[in-house]
Amino acid sequence: MDATTFVRITSDGRKVEVIDGWVCLDGRPETDEIVALDEHPNRQAILRRVPLASHMAGRLPLTLAEASVAQAALRRHHDRFDGSPLAVSERLRRTVWQRALHDGVE
Repeated sequence: MDATTFVRITSDGRKVEVIDGWVCLDGRPETDEIVALDEHPNRQAILRRVPLASHMAGRLPLTLAEASVAQAALRRHHDRFDGSPLAVSERLRRTVWQRALHDGVE
């Protein structure tokens, strides 16, 4: 099991952490990627509600500092290399799927 990386506490007291390659809200997985606000389709609405947000992790707005902490923890998790056939197959499957999504397959 990976170490848990604390990111912040929400205004209602829930923890935002990175656990096993997932950004989690109160221990429940939210997303496994962080999106820069410039690339988010609802960036203007988000900035009206959270002016200091620079990134989104699922439905969680993050400041630049919080996004940096979370992204570093995600990168540490994803950069570990597992050379087993199952892990290689899973990485290949994810890469093919990401490529298909990028090319417009839904």
